Amino acid sequence: MQYAKLRAALATNPQVEAILLNDGSLEEKRLALRSHLSDLLITVFDRAEKLPSMEWILCRDAIWAFRNLLSPRSEELAGYSFLEYLVTVLKARDRRRKAKPPSPGFIAEVEHLIRGISGTAKVYNEKAPAFLQYSGRKAARLRSMDLSRMARKAARKMAAYPCGLDDHLLRERSTAKLAIQRAFNITDLEWNDWKWHTRHIIRDADTLRDLIALDKDEYEAVRLARRHRIPFGITPYYLSLFDPANSKTYDTAIRAQVIPPLDYVRKMRKNRQGEDCVSDFMSELDTSPIEGITRRYPNIVIIKPVLTCPQICVYCQRNWQIEDVYSESAILSPESQEKALAWIENTPEINEVLITGGDPFLLPDPLIEQLMARVASIKHVHRIRLGTRTPVTLPQRISESLVRAVTRFHEPGRREVMVVTHFEHVSEITPEAMAAVQRFRLFGIEVYNQLVYTFFNSRRFETAALRQKLRLIGVTPYYTFNTKGKDETDTYRVPIPRLLQEQDEEARLLPGTVRTDEIVFNVPRLGKNYLKASQHRDLISILPDGRRVYEFHPWEKKLALMDTYVYTDVSIDGYLKRLKQAGENINEYRTIWYYY
Repeated sequence: MQYAKLRAALATNPQVEAILLNDGSLEEKRLALRSHLSDLLITVFDRAEKLPSMEWILCRDAIWAFRNLLSPRSEELAGYSFLEYLVTVLKARDRRRKAKPPSPGFIAEVEHLIRGISGTAKVYNEKAPAFLQYSGRKAARLRSMDLSRMARKAARKMAAYPCGLDDHLLRERSTAKLAIQRAFNITDLEWNDWKWHTRHIIRDADTLRDLIALDKDEYEAVRLARRHRIPFGITPYYLSLFDPANSKTYDTAIRAQVIPPLDYVRKMRKNRQGEDCVSDFMSELDTSPIEGITRRYPNIVIIKPVLTCPQICVYCQRNWQIEDVYSESAILSPESQEKALAWIENTPEINEVLITGGDPFLLPDPLIEQLMARVASIKHVHRIRLGTRTPVTLPQRISESLVRAVTRFHEPGRREVMVVTHFEHVSEITPEAMAAVQRFRLFGIEVYNQLVYTFFNSRRFETAALRQKLRLIGVTPYYTFNTKGKDETDTYRVPIPRLLQEQDEEARLLPGTVRTDEIVFNVPRLGKNYLKASQHRDLISILPDGRRVYEFHPWEKKLALMDTYVYTDVSIDGYLKRLKQAGENINEYRTIWYYY
């Protein structure tokens, strides 16, 4: 069946099919395909009138992608030949030899690649917009009608994702909060005390099950995580955002952030037992000139005074460094912190310091103020950035005393202090979170958001809804990160083409002040790669299981002779199947194949 589907996909371009099925050598086929693609490219450029403009662009991009897949350099980097596998599979079928059959994902990639180079992508089902046939006021009115239709569709999609400021969620969460307060036998006085929350972080499966409904896998995952010392923790406040009945509705993305999947726990346990496993996915040790410091860029450093958080995100970049929510070794010693600060002081090229971790707001106010004062005393530092998730997971922490301790070092014209937080879903935006943000804003402190794009917030217009609400509560969208490519977090990963599609087809419909974030791939050891700029990466292969392989170029590529980074993505086909299981109409995602 799979062989027949592959042949059917190739049959849509008889010339490509004939080249692959002839008796020539692999290199002869490579040359013939290159020649055919070159001819196609010339035809596309010289006789563009044969294709509508948008199909012309898809065709051009597909030809470039196919040509790159045939490159011996691409094969060397990927450690695998797309062409050789394709030919081997076809020969194995024709000659009845054994060969690993192509996956549905591989066949789908080939099918869309062939459609793309042939100018038959069939992405555009509608006729050309009516306004193109007119000019002047009539064209403007018809265009305005089209824009209104687009806006209404986007609004309907975004309205489907409940916001934590919606009346019905406010009522449900008020009830959930009261239930947690009764369970702990506390009043609002304790609930509004951030230290009470940090003393009562939920860290085991039985306590969690007593407070909310868990399915069997959730309970077992938390139980095993605790048993094998895999970091896990949820603040009582954040737990009040859950659906206590676990009806799989508004809290799916919230649960996914903190309740680890079973396969994650098992892989983390195996990783820790393996001698050859490298848990430092971002190679931070290679960019740490001194304990507590990370430096990947010329003008900015990260200092990490504490390496734990009041709440642990499953997909955390630094999960390899976190032992436990309450780990005493998580705090950087005063001696090491002073050495790190002295290193910054003796490195005059540094003019921006990001204080993160972990979460620095776990420290008491006097220690935070002391650290801020020490950084502010360094003359060449003119920007201090604070990375914290407490406005989302523990907004009670953003007290007046903390805000005063931080904001007094913000001096317009001389030194900027800014806060970077991490809202992941529109359902996390609550009155408490909004109040925490506004406390900073009242003192002129900008608050920015770094979003991690995962399967659980990747449906159509899901993050667009978040951006809209973030701006309304005073948060500026800053970065959208592609999920780290760690094996244990495969459940969370989304194909890069989906992130590109989201930016082009959903975020693009929002006003510029709302879609201010930059989509990035954080390359281990090298830093951020801007995904909007296609010249910073190349598609170099498609594996038999349908996963694409990319080569990423470091930001220094025109400044220094650096190594590139080869990354294997998750399968588009597998991602779409998961969306379908979640109830999505995957026809709405049909253009995803043509983002390279």
